[in-house]
Amino acid sequence: MTPSKPQLPVGNALIGQSGGPTAVINQSLVGVVEGLRGHKNVKKVLGAVHALRGIVDGKFIELNKIGRPRLERLAQTPSAALGSSRDKPNAEYCRRIFDQLNRHNIRYFFYIGGNDSSDTCRIVSEMAKLDGYALHCFHVPKTIDNDLMCNDHTPGFASAAKFVAQAFMGDNLENAALPGIKINIIMGRHAGFLTAASVLARQNKSEGPHLIYVPEVPFSVEGFLGDVERVYKQHGRCLIAVSEGIHDSEGTPIITKLADAIERDSHGNVQLSGTGALGDYLSAAIKGHMGKDARVRADTFGYLQRCFAGCVSPVDAKEARQVGREAARHALLGVTEGSIAIERVSSKPYKVRYRLINVREVAAKTRTLPPEFIVNGNNISESYRGYLSPLVGKLPVIETIR
Repeated sequence: MTPSKPQLPVGNALIGQSGGPTAVINQSLVGVVEGLRGHKNVKKVLGAVHALRGIVDGKFIELNKIGRPRLERLAQTPSAALGSSRDKPNAEYCRRIFDQLNRHNIRYFFYIGGNDSSDTCRIVSEMAKLDGYALHCFHVPKTIDNDLMCNDHTPGFASAAKFVAQAFMGDNLENAALPGIKINIIMGRHAGFLTAASVLARQNKSEGPHLIYVPEVPFSVEGFLGDVERVYKQHGRCLIAVSEGIHDSEGTPIITKLADAIERDSHGNVQLSGTGALGDYLSAAIKGHMGKDARVRADTFGYLQRCFAGCVSPVDAKEARQVGREAARHALLGVTEGSIAIERVSSKPYKVRYRLINVREVAAKTRTLPPEFIVNGNNISESYRGYLSPLVGKLPVIETIR
């Protein structure tokens, strides 16, 4: 006996983009639209303006009315075209969401985002079940931090990593031309994948970054100062990559010790980006240790890493598009909820596959940089270069005469 196909609900689809924008999140948006377009059970494909906030306010854009040429241009445009938010829904918020879902006959919901966004997707799916509301609910992965469980890597990460690598390539040349001590602060609350990407800038052992600090290893200011002094004596300069999420041995982020008032988002996360406090603190510590005449500078890459238009990885763009298509495909096969994960099949040649997983496997959980990629607490192994290079692709060729 042939099993009967699951009965698909007839109604509209809704897509939201949540959390920090990336250079390729619109590829995922377009991928979902492509996957749904033309299916008889999906009457309209709507986009929520500013994510959950747009849902409760009833602010939608009809995406299936957008022509293919415009959609393709949109896919290649960085940042979140629909607008984003970091609202975290409680029971009352979800009640308002369901009022709008019912009003607009939403039966397919796709939420593109990272850890907190996957948890939001889980909450919405569970509320729908409790209400007996037929809703196919899918999380579409995205995060430059590369910290989603069950994924080899995450859409958005490779392009941000390419930005970091190229920024350090240029900064290393500047640091060699005008020798001194330079600190670059890079995004990464709990995971050091993006900070570790700076290793791709290193062409030989004498070139920077000379020191790399990630949040997976407790940070000691005294140890840091000793490292800097040693490298400076050896090379006459020192280029340093530091994750914004570095913390002490008790797990307290270094930056929380510096600010009088710590700003937090709706998920309770301390705001780490958008401030130069950490770089200023480390610069002052170096000058206090090596003397006020030491040439010390610090930059915070901040939000530039997320949506820089000139550093899109072709692999990243392709995979971001495909995870959107995969989410739509599974929804139309009758699966009621899930998340799409990217698994690496091989590095040479580079090949991946896409797998449907339970959203609870990623919801509000954090994957961190494996310890085998970390060397002595202040460096990154060459094996990480092998992991990352296929994702980032070709980098500029650098030539020197000294």
